[in-house]
Amino acid sequence: MSRRLPPLASIRAFEAAARLGSAKQAADELFVTPSAVSHQIKSLEGFLETALFVRRRRRLQLTPSGERYLSAVSHALDEIDIATRRVRAASNSGAVNVSVAPSFLTRWLVPRVRQFQDLYPDIELRLSPNSEPVDFAWSDIDMAVYFGEGDWPDVEVYFLHEVVLVPVCSPRFVEAAPPIEEVAQLVEHTLIDVSTRPSEWDEFLAHFDARRHRRTKRLSFSNTSLAVGAAMEDLGIALADRQLIAREVRYGQLVIPLDIAVPLKQGFYLVYQQGRQLTGGMQAFFDWVMAEIAHDRAVSSTAG
Repeated sequence: MSRRLPPLASIRAFEAAARLGSAKQAADELFVTPSAVSHQIKSLEGFLETALFVRRRRRLQLTPSGERYLSAVSHALDEIDIATRRVRAASNSGAVNVSVAPSFLTRWLVPRVRQFQDLYPDIELRLSPNSEPVDFAWSDIDMAVYFGEGDWPDVEVYFLHEVVLVPVCSPRFVEAAPPIEEVAQLVEHTLIDVSTRPSEWDEFLAHFDARRHRRTKRLSFSNTSLAVGAAMEDLGIALADRQLIAREVRYGQLVIPLDIAVPLKQGFYLVYQQGRQLTGGMQAFFDWVMAEIAHDRAVSSTAG
């Protein structure tokens, strides 16, 4: 039996106006005029033979029928959106959208992107920094690199590496500041925090029976990448994952003033939606990342 459906333009106008409570705001979102939105809503009401809104000056208030219809319409539009994203992703398997923890992105992934491009010139990597879990069902993100303990629901999880914290600063900072020969002397300098992990320095120092005192200066940034960048600019001492700052240490941009380290329970993990079949681009990215991680472990083992 054929479906008797109203025009999609009327449905979109109704949903936007109902969600925003205003024909003008709906028009701005849909890039049409307010009169066009009003016309589409009236056309839909005529099709349904019922009122969907009560007009109150400049605001639109849903009728009981309108509320019920909005619930069904919103769900249907969501389903169409999800289906559309999936079809587009399948047809564009040469592009991979990856959400990455900022420090992993800037310190590990970006310096290696050229290698990936040389191996897979036909695959487009679309990288975005993000510290929060991704809702893969509602996002166009294909894969992600998470920082945590590896216990996220509804995703396939692949361990990359554990985080081992070490203190880092610039070579100039060490030369200009009072000597740093033991842990207790760290607190005589500016300690750079990550605002989302304000107790990280305290927990690190506690491993060595040390703690900050009232004279200890503090500087805070929103993520590890910014904190490490501040350390490179001689602003103080930051905590960073030993592996992620290996490149800067090798090039002399950072130094580890004390041979101390604290392994964390958290680490970095490559994840994607549970049960999803990988596209060609996703499989290539997965294989490449895991091969690079295996190479890093081999180099680290040899160096150790």
